[in-house]
Order: sequence, then structure tokens, then C-alpha cells
Amino acid sequence: MQRRSERKLIRACLPFFLLIACVAPAAQTGPVVQVDSVLTWRHPAPWFGGFSGVEVNADGTRLTAVSDRGRVVQARMLREAGRLVALEIEEDAPLKDADGKALRDKMRDAEALALDGSGQLYVSFEHDHHVARLSPESGVTTPLPRHDDFAKFEPNAGMETLAAHPDGRLFATPEGGGPASDDFPLYAFDGSSWTITAEIPRRGPFLPVDADFAEDGTLYLLERTITPLGFRSRIRSFNLTAPALGEETLLASGPGQYDNLEALSTWQDAAGQTRLTLLSDDNFFVMQRNEVVELILAKPGSED
Repeated sequence: MQRRSERKLIRACLPFFLLIACVAPAAQTGPVVQVDSVLTWRHPAPWFGGFSGVEVNADGTRLTAVSDRGRVVQARMLREAGRLVALEIEEDAPLKDADGKALRDKMRDAEALALDGSGQLYVSFEHDHHVARLSPESGVTTPLPRHDDFAKFEPNAGMETLAAHPDGRLFATPEGGGPASDDFPLYAFDGSSWTITAEIPRRGPFLPVDADFAEDGTLYLLERTITPLGFRSRIRSFNLTAPALGEETLLASGPGQYDNLEALSTWQDAAGQTRLTLLSDDNFFVMQRNEVVELILAKPGSED
């Protein structure tokens, strides 16, 4: 979710936003990133918007998303020749505590989703920094144990990323970095407790906003920064078993090229291609949009 200062900057820079047409992305060091579809997701309900976490099912036909105003949404993904063309909401529910009471105010600020191999969904929250199991049908959340560091996170810069590793562990990273380092600690939950397993190096002004693991264990990290000319997004990949984490930069967008991308899910299509589905958080602000961007990762030299 955007801090108040960032919201003010967005409003101050509206004339610049309107001048942006198309800015070429920066050079990539990893697989070729092909943009497969970009669309705006609309719905008339007053609660619709503010999406900050997403998970796509194995065949790319359905997604689950959470908003920072405490809503969980399930939608069908409509495709033509594999390309995403529309989304249709099938179910939605307010997020609730373990007793079934709707979460209120800052306690409902959900920031990321993770789906493990058993089909269990997890959701992370900031302000009340923690991770919980989530029932998407009812919206009920059941908190997991917390690491001592969680209480030290900044109020609006906490558990922005959440990802389920193929081995079943959950991984989370705070947007504001750790209490003892400028880099971003990577916390892992083994079913009983959290430990710091690595530190994601901070590169420039970008901050983590979501992450997901591919089937091969590659971690994809979505990051964001805001400039006077609009939002910029970056995607890096990591191999947690490699020296220096095998860091690669896959995408660095130009200012205003995309909206406020905050949610990421990775999955593999029928052709064996790795796809990244991204959602933007419109902050319930008229000059922004709920944008859905779908990317395909291809090996260098395979781009058309």
C-alpha cells in the first residue's frame, strides 16, 4: 500500500502522468520478458480495487486476489488463444479474524498471497505484521506464529511479499528492510517458526512489493519505486542455493509504463512457458487503474 507521502506525490505529478505514452524498458540480464497482455480490470462494487496480492491456479484459468481494504476475490480468467482478455468475479468475501469477525481499519491491510502445494492459501498483513492461513470462500484468517522482528517493522512498510516454496516453506520479506540491515531479510517459515535464511540485496530506489516461486524453486521478486513521471517496476529472480543468490534482473520498466504493480503470481502454461501475472493497486484513486499485466519468460535468443 502507498504511504501518504507517496499519495501526495502522485497527485502533484498528475500533469506528468498524462504526458507519458511509452518508455522503453531497461536492458535485461536474464530471460527475455515478453509482454503477452495488458488490460484494465473493472467492476462496479464500491469495495473493488486496491489489489496487493494475487495467486493464479496451475492452468491460468482462475485467480484469487486480496486488497489492502480487506477483501478476498476469486475470478475466472478468460483467454483467447492463451492470451488473457478479461476477468469475471465469481466470489468475494471480507477478510475476517479467526472468530469470524470482519477485520477493520488498519487490521484489514492485506498485502500478499501465497498458495502452497496442498492448495492452502496464506495472506500477509502489514500494520499488524503477521501471516495467516486464509479460507478464500469465508474470508476467515488464522494467524501463524510471528518472528520477534515483525514487531519492529515500520507501520506501513511491513510484510509486502509472501511466497510458498515447492518444498512447503513460506518466505516473506518486508518492504522497509530489516531492523539491522539496509538489505531485505528473507524470512522462512518451516511450519513452526520463522528464521532469516538470506538477505535480498537492495539495488537503487526499488522496494519489494511481492514475490513468488516457480516450480523449479526460482524466486521472482516484484519491486516498485515512484518517480515524478510515474511508477516504475522491476522484476529480479534469485536462486536461493546459488552463490550471490544467482541474482538476475528480468525487467525494469520506464516511468509510467505500467500502473502501481503490487502483486505477482508465477505459473506454467500448457506450452511449458513460465508466466508472470501482475496486478496493480489503484489506491482507490481516480487517476489510477486496476491493471493486469501478463508476461512470458523465454530463454535468450528465443524472442520473435
